[in-house]
Amino acid sequence: MHRFRFILFRPLQLIPVLFGISVITFILVRAIPGDPARILLGTKSTPEAIARIREQYGLDEPIWLQYLYFIKNLLRGEMGKSILYKSQVLHLVGDRIMPTLNLVIYSVILALVIAVPLAAIAATKRGRIADHIIRLVSTAGLGFPAFWLGIMLIILFSIKLDLLPVSGYGSSFSDQLHHLILPSLTVALALSAIIIRSLRAGMIAEAASDYVQAARAKGLPESSIFWRHVLPNSIVPTINLLAINIGWLIGGTVVIETVFSIPGIGQLLIRAIFTRDYMVVQAVSLVFAVATVAINFVSDILSVAIDPRIKL
Repeated sequence: MHRFRFILFRPLQLIPVLFGISVITFILVRAIPGDPARILLGTKSTPEAIARIREQYGLDEPIWLQYLYFIKNLLRGEMGKSILYKSQVLHLVGDRIMPTLNLVIYSVILALVIAVPLAAIAATKRGRIADHIIRLVSTAGLGFPAFWLGIMLIILFSIKLDLLPVSGYGSSFSDQLHHLILPSLTVALALSAIIIRSLRAGMIAEAASDYVQAARAKGLPESSIFWRHVLPNSIVPTINLLAINIGWLIGGTVVIETVFSIPGIGQLLIRAIFTRDYMVVQAVSLVFAVATVAINFVSDILSVAIDPRIKL
């Protein structure tokens, strides 16, 4: 169990990372041109009304003092109050986080369902027509922008074939899964292209290793060699790559949620940026950062659990 001792110390190492992200986000948000109070009140607002709004939300204070208030509220489990929605930011994020979380989970599952079989076929049929087709399709998948691919899927499955809803999220769980098919497929197609290339390369390298050749010499069936040796040892680099891309995927939900009108935190972030709702932008950015750090932490645990040779 000494291999897992890093679990006790890694969270402490992540605190400075999250602190640095909070500082950078805080400064960059306030560098966006525009006054939140003026945007909220409109172009015909009076200077007195703007001054009252700025005083109400602490926008008239020095930026270092605003940051101290932000950290103080954060330590108390608060993230401030939204200028646009007039409610606690924590409640806003809590109400919007499930659609985004479901989208990410659904997308990753679909990506693995697509990528693992295709990578196995490409690795076992290396140099043959099946391998060339899979590599060609996966390479092409890397070049398609998410918003374009989403629109193409809407045109095909929603407008032409009338099989899936164009947008929205649904009410019941089954209805939500039905609405998330297209956006999740949009993300999964791009993500699976990356996984296929990594997993295929790992499988080919492991299949040529000495211990796999020794297993073949002992007469073990190819299916047993694949499931017991090739796949487990080739999947560790793919787990780390997947963790990095899930972090990218969490930020990329901003585009997908906008295209498919999903009421998640990505769509909330877009609207907050346009209205200069500082508190909401800070909170969503911090949630994205914490989620990315947590996913990489989990990937480290899985890598150590799968491969005893890895020490962190």
